[in-house]
Amino acid sequence: MKTIEKVHSRYLLKQLPKATVLVNKNHEVFDFSDSWLTIFNLNANDAKGVSILQLFNNDNNSDQKQLKNCLLENGTTTLRHKKQNNQGEQWLESMFAPWFDEKENVLGTIIQTTDISEEIKKEQELKRIKTLLQAKSEIAKVGSWEYTLATEKLIWCEVTKRIHHVDDDFEPSVNEGIEFYKQGYSRNKISMLFHKAIQDGIAFNERLIILTATGEERWVMAGGKPIYENGEITKLLGTFQDIHDQVIAETKIKESKQLLTTLIENLPINVFLKDKDSKKILVNRSECEYIGADADEILGKTDFDLYDKEVAQISRDEDLEVMRTFKSILGKETISVKKDGTTTNFLTSKIPLVNLEGQAYGIIGMSMDITHIKQKEDELRNLINITAVQNKKLVNFAHIVSHNLRSHTANFSMLLDFLVKENDEKEKERIMEMLLHASDNLLETLENLNEVVEISTNINLDKKSLNLNESIIKVQQNLSALLQNNQVEVINAVSKDINVMCVPAYLESIILNLLTNAVKYKDPNRKTKIELRAEKQDKGVLFRISDNGLGIDLTRYGGKIFGMYKTFHNNKDARGLGLYIIKNQIEAMGGNISLKSEVGKGTTFNVFFNDQS
Repeated sequence: MKTIEKVHSRYLLKQLPKATVLVNKNHEVFDFSDSWLTIFNLNANDAKGVSILQLFNNDNNSDQKQLKNCLLENGTTTLRHKKQNNQGEQWLESMFAPWFDEKENVLGTIIQTTDISEEIKKEQELKRIKTLLQAKSEIAKVGSWEYTLATEKLIWCEVTKRIHHVDDDFEPSVNEGIEFYKQGYSRNKISMLFHKAIQDGIAFNERLIILTATGEERWVMAGGKPIYENGEITKLLGTFQDIHDQVIAETKIKESKQLLTTLIENLPINVFLKDKDSKKILVNRSECEYIGADADEILGKTDFDLYDKEVAQISRDEDLEVMRTFKSILGKETISVKKDGTTTNFLTSKIPLVNLEGQAYGIIGMSMDITHIKQKEDELRNLINITAVQNKKLVNFAHIVSHNLRSHTANFSMLLDFLVKENDEKEKERIMEMLLHASDNLLETLENLNEVVEISTNINLDKKSLNLNESIIKVQQNLSALLQNNQVEVINAVSKDINVMCVPAYLESIILNLLTNAVKYKDPNRKTKIELRAEKQDKGVLFRISDNGLGIDLTRYGGKIFGMYKTFHNNKDARGLGLYIIKNQIEAMGGNISLKSEVGKGTTFNVFFNDQS
């Protein structure tokens, strides 16, 4: 890709209309445009590697020193220099600028050269004319002419003759004078004005084009005024001024303004100018389309007329700050709220408008609509959140499968062991009933796990209203063998009318893990007692499970309680997964879990179930 870009860049350099050459640090030619070869009358093979000092071909030592300084400068410099060719002396103007690579290391110099021979000639001519004008009176600074009706004689002053590029001894007739004007509009116009001045006494002052004796087109300001004697027109006196440079400059300014206007009007971003009162004095098409009004309806209005009051005040404060500090705001993310409530995200820049006296009299503003980008960012953020939730759900599912089914398997194993060892038929029947309950609960767990699989593609967990008391009883039945074998007293003080919004598989997992943890970490010196309570709160249900077990040193382990594979007692069955699993399950449903514990006294877990579905 970089090779393509490099070839493309060299191809563009080759076609540049302005003569351009790249010079390395040794002042040797590295690359160039075709237009540069033309100026120096070179071919591509001869130019490459040649010293630029040699090509400039100037014997003036001071100019050579200036050239070397330009090549060493880090900034932009300009040098005028002469070159001898077959046609004589050629004046050139070269602009020097550093040439950087992508890491902003200086590789050499970029030189753009322009043939200014004609400009130099014009400068020398203007200098000569200025010298003459300084020695004359005010009227001599502008050419003059005089026409006498009686003799039909036309007289030009020296300045007028110079403007026409004729010799000092040239004596024109009226027809010859008129024929200097460009055929068409200018010649017809001067003929009509001259005739009306003689016939009707109407003075004139008009911009017209002449063709000088050397064939050059020049803009001039021709003026004339009739002179009366005894009530009759006897003469015409006039002025004649070369305004060619002025007209060309004005034309260029108009063209530049037109170009700028066209560019601003068609930019795909909102562009506007405001005065010091934040009234809009220029808006482009994009700004009009966004506001939904024509330029005439927008100009003269402030943001308070167009946008929400709060947004308008922020904009006004920014305008004042930019004009006060002369510091531009570039690429600031803003939110625009129109009167109709429409909200748009913009990247906004504001630059101070400064006059020739250095005073800020307004701002230039540019805004690019990035609403669609922000929407894409939100979509991406949502996708990341979905992925995170899905990953968490996958982990939870895997843990539920491995952890919960292991508890069911252990319960089955214990009951079967009891059944094998039991001789009493009635006790065998009771154990069989317990096995049937365990089997039913295992099937229900598998159904709940299937439900988790079904909802794993949905970011919104499918919570249901579940009776907490009934869920506790089911888990007790699943753990009946464990509880009986460890002589655990379970006090279920949860009211039968308390329901929680929960994923069924998650609720079973939470109760099962907290109960089995209480059994695993029981105090061997006293009978294990587990108490379960619940209370309704404003936004959900607070579920408490308290035990009188070993307890946990929160000062030592407080920050690790819910970490994966974190265990706090030397229990060979401890795997450090249970609390990690249920914490993720509870938080995935919008709830939270905390605990209070004291070593030697026991532990209380507080689980908050959020009511929001």
